[in-house]
Amino acid sequence: MIPFFILLLGICQSHAASLIHNSTGSLDELGVCHCSVVLPDSTFPVDRFEKLEISNHNLSITVEEQVTKIQHYESILIIYTERLVNLTKRVEVMEMGGQSYTELDFELVKLEIREMEALILQLKSSMNGTNVLVETLYQEIRNISIMVNQLEVYDKNNVLVIRREVAALKEKLENCEKNQTKPLPVPSLPPLDNGTCQHGSIKGISKPYIVQLNYYGTGYLYGGWGKDSLAGADQNIHWVSPLYIDGRKLLYLRTYNTYDDFEVYKHNLDRGIPNGYYGQGSGMIMFNNSMYFNCYDANNLCKYNPQLNKVELRGTLPNAAYNNQFSYSSSAYQDIDMAADEEGLWAIYSTEENIGNIVISRIDPISLVVQQTWTTGQFKPAASNAFMVCGVLYVTRAIDNKAEEIFYMYDTKTGKKGSLSIIFEKPKERLQSLSYNPNDHKLYMYNDGFLVNYALTFEPPQGDTSQM
Repeated sequence: MIPFFILLLGICQSHAASLIHNSTGSLDELGVCHCSVVLPDSTFPVDRFEKLEISNHNLSITVEEQVTKIQHYESILIIYTERLVNLTKRVEVMEMGGQSYTELDFELVKLEIREMEALILQLKSSMNGTNVLVETLYQEIRNISIMVNQLEVYDKNNVLVIRREVAALKEKLENCEKNQTKPLPVPSLPPLDNGTCQHGSIKGISKPYIVQLNYYGTGYLYGGWGKDSLAGADQNIHWVSPLYIDGRKLLYLRTYNTYDDFEVYKHNLDRGIPNGYYGQGSGMIMFNNSMYFNCYDANNLCKYNPQLNKVELRGTLPNAAYNNQFSYSSSAYQDIDMAADEEGLWAIYSTEENIGNIVISRIDPISLVVQQTWTTGQFKPAASNAFMVCGVLYVTRAIDNKAEEIFYMYDTKTGKKGSLSIIFEKPKERLQSLSYNPNDHKLYMYNDGFLVNYALTFEPPQGDTSQM
C-alpha cells in the first residue's frame, strides 16, 4: 500500500504541472505540500519603455545635430567651391603670363588654399566613409596648390629678381642724383590720355579679370564696386557695396585705402547708411569722395558722405520711374543708374513719358540739379546695363549665360545714335552693375557677387589715321 504522503506529493506535483509548467513542489516534515510558482510577468514594462523613449529622444537630438552640421558643411563647401573657381581663373591668368604678380598675390592665393585644405580635412574627419564630392574637391585643391607653388618658383626666379634689381638700380640712381651739385634735367613726357577724351569710340574690351568674391559671400548677388570715378581722383581707395540679400536695399559701404588691403580683406572701413536714407538698386557710383545713388522708395538722388557718415543732399530726378518699373533685364530696382566719366556725373533712367526708353541727364554733383537731358529710343528693360564714356552712352545686353554685347550707343554731343557689336565674356550669368572709370579706362562689373573688371581700347580720334 502506497503511503498517503507520497500519493499526496505526486498529486501536488501532477496538478501543479498540469496548471503551470514553470513550478516546483516539496513536502515538509509534517507532510505539507509546498509549491513555488514563477508566474509570467503580465504587467506593462513602464520603466523599460521610459528608458527606450529617453534613448530615442537622445538619438533624435544627435541625428539633428549631425544633419545641422552636414548642412553647415554643405553651405561652406559651396562657398569654397566658388572660391576654388575664382582661384582657378586667377591661376589660369598666371599661367598665361598676361599679368605680373607680386609676392603678396601669391601669399593671398596660398592663404586661400590653406583655408580650403583645412576645411576639407575637417569634412573628411567628420564623415564616416568616403564622400566622392569631398575627395574630388580635395584633389583639385591639392593640384592647384602644386600649380601655384610651381608658378611662384618660376616668378621668383624671373620677375621678382628683376624687380629687385630694378629697385636697387633706382636707389643707386637716387643716391647719385643727391650727390650732384646740380640736379639733372628731367625730360618732359607726353601727358597720359587717362581722364581725357583724346580717342574715338570703344573698339574692344579685354577678357574679364576676376578680382575676388564680395566680402559677404555668394548669397549677396547684387551690388557695386570700383574706385572714385572723378577724373584725377585718388585711385588707391577701393569701395564695395553689396546690396541687402533681397537685391534692393543699399545699407552698407566698405572702403579700403590700398589695393593690397582690398585683395586680402584687411584694414577696411565699414559704414552703415543712416536709417531712413537707404539706397536701392545697384546703380551707385563713387564720385569725388561721395557716393551717389537712388534714394530708397523714391525718384530722388542721394549724395552720401562716407567720412561724415551722412546723406548730405537729396534731390528729385523729375519724372524718373522708380521701384522696379523700368529696371534692367538682369538687375532689379536699378531704375536710376548713376554713372561718371571724363565729363562729370550722369543719371541713366527711364520715364513714362518716354515709354520706358532710356533717358540721360547730366547732374550737378554739388546741388544734384539736372543740367541737361537727352532722350533715346532704346527700351531700358531690354538692356542688361549701361555706362557713359566721354559723354557717350553705351548699352549692353546678354547674349547667353557667358557673354554680353555692347550693342547701342548714343552721343550726347551730336544727338546721334548708333549700333555696334562688341562682345565680351562674363564669369557668371547675370550682370548687376557696370561702371566706367575715366582714370584707368576700365569697366567695373558686379557679377552675381563677384568683382570683375575689364580694360577698354578705343578707336583713334577722328582724322587721326596714325593708329589705324
